[in-house]
Amino acid sequence: MKILFLLSLFVLFEAGTKTRIPVTDFDSFETAYLDRKNDTLYVLNFWASWCLPCREELPDFERLHNTHLAEPVKVLLINLDAPDQIESRLIPFLDKNKITAEVVLLDDPDFNRWINKIDSSWGGGIPATLIYNKDTRVFLDRKTNFEELENIVKQTLVKP
Repeated sequence: MKILFLLSLFVLFEAGTKTRIPVTDFDSFETAYLDRKNDTLYVLNFWASWCLPCREELPDFERLHNTHLAEPVKVLLINLDAPDQIESRLIPFLDKNKITAEVVLLDDPDFNRWINKIDSSWGGGIPATLIYNKDTRVFLDRKTNFEELENIVKQTLVKP
């Protein structure tokens, strides 16, 4: 009987993890994640699970997230997969790679409308990363790594 109870709890826990990925359109995303004017440094990485360079750099974003948990640094992974792939592809990928940083799925296929709002130099390729706070804005239109990200974070956090 105890095994059945524990199995039921496990199934409930697993079902709960499948709903942890919010899906948003760009207008809601912009309001929630791009209009913040405070001292927190936001590291927004645009990626997809089908993108090899994205998958290769994701552990560096996870490491950055874990390194700065106690500081005003917020890593947000903006996923561009199809919403119908959350349970079959995205969550298994995140679980397999032990990704704990916040993930939001951006579901707005009108890329031409919103890409320039992220950065006017962005051609739309991924991976891409926007790092910003009220005083700083850095855009990387390419694959990056932990050392580069950490450098930007440290330089930004020590600014007067």
